[in-house]
Amino acid sequence: MPTHTTNMRMKFPILALTLEVIMIILFGIFAVYDDGKGHGHDPQPGNSSHPEKPKDPMSLYPMFQDVHVMIFIGFGFLMTFLKRYGFSSVGVNLLLAALGLQWGLLTQGFWHLTDGKIKIDIFKIINADFSTATVLISFGAVLGKTSPVQLLIMAVLEIAIFSINEHLVANIFKANDVGASMIIHAFGAYFGLAVARVLYRPALKNGHENDGSVYHSDMFAMIGTVFLWMFWPSFNSAIADPGYTQLMAVVNTYLSLAACVLSAYAISSLVEHKGKLDMVHIQNATLAGGVAVGTCADMEIGPFGAMLIGLVAGIISTLGFKYLTPILASKLGIQDTCGVHNLHGMPGILGGLAGIIAVALGKKDGHATMQAAALASSLGFALIGGAVTGLIMKLPFWAQPPDQNCFDDSIYWEVPEEEEHEESLTAEHYKNKAEV
Repeated sequence: MPTHTTNMRMKFPILALTLEVIMIILFGIFAVYDDGKGHGHDPQPGNSSHPEKPKDPMSLYPMFQDVHVMIFIGFGFLMTFLKRYGFSSVGVNLLLAALGLQWGLLTQGFWHLTDGKIKIDIFKIINADFSTATVLISFGAVLGKTSPVQLLIMAVLEIAIFSINEHLVANIFKANDVGASMIIHAFGAYFGLAVARVLYRPALKNGHENDGSVYHSDMFAMIGTVFLWMFWPSFNSAIADPGYTQLMAVVNTYLSLAACVLSAYAISSLVEHKGKLDMVHIQNATLAGGVAVGTCADMEIGPFGAMLIGLVAGIISTLGFKYLTPILASKLGIQDTCGVHNLHGMPGILGGLAGIIAVALGKKDGHATMQAAALASSLGFALIGGAVTGLIMKLPFWAQPPDQNCFDDSIYWEVPEEEEHEESLTAEHYKNKAEV
């Protein structure tokens, strides 16, 4: 692939500004402030009930800010582990999230028009952030191997497909998925994996010199982990019915995350050389409990039930990073940069299965069959939608990086020369030390 194809001077500005102009026009036609005269909140991801609209329109603002922190700091910094791709991890995360929250407000709002208008309130912007999370999860699967132009296209298509599946799950199936294990985490993961499979790069089969971390990049990634870990109870409880149900969602997530940390650390030590801990496991598998308990978060599964889900999630996620990721890459041609299959995919399916069991046991009103249909729908839309999106992203004029320039910020960013010089000196230092 010729190097000049990575020049984004016209492609990126035209696409980004065109999308923003379209958003502004659509907001001008459809969007208004919520005047508080509606009939309660519309059913939203996994919350097919109609909770009472809070008397104070700002009562959900703290929850919104928590979710917002997860989207912009948590997801952004979690992906900074690559040694030469930190600008893209945080910077493109911001770009995709800013586009996604606008597009998510529209695509979800179109299903719930009031007098032909989308009435924007805090509840709706929380759900717009949720729709954005699916794109950021998928971004992790193709991190380092795609251009910002390709990723803007992925964001637009993925959120549109997500909104269809979300409407089907919440309004047609009336399934429960308050923390969105199925419709955000499983969907985002398998959408990204399908895209990654279509964009498979044979030349990267044996790895790439920049596809790895250094000490400080792993430290930055841990910032994302800690922010996500701290605020995940808000993510899982933000759209739950206020009061006791919302409290259950917070407590269940809190305990599931805590149990998950212990199992992730234990398994990491068990499977690594001389019982050492692997920072990749710690950055990711410690969060799997938040993903897996999402569907059951507002169900009366008991504190022990939440902890059991977290324990299992930590185990399967860590084992996935150790054993399954290499198999996916070598046998199935799925090069999953961030291991989203282990953090979001498998724990998302675990959450969906736990929800089916919990509803069948009467822990929440609903039908187990509809829970199963919601999981199947999320996986189906993700795999098919991701494959189609991947085919569109594979077209040769989206400024995608050549194989040799993957995982490198300098192809799309102005990178300070001092840092490049410092890295070369550091590399030379360790080389000399090794020779001695």
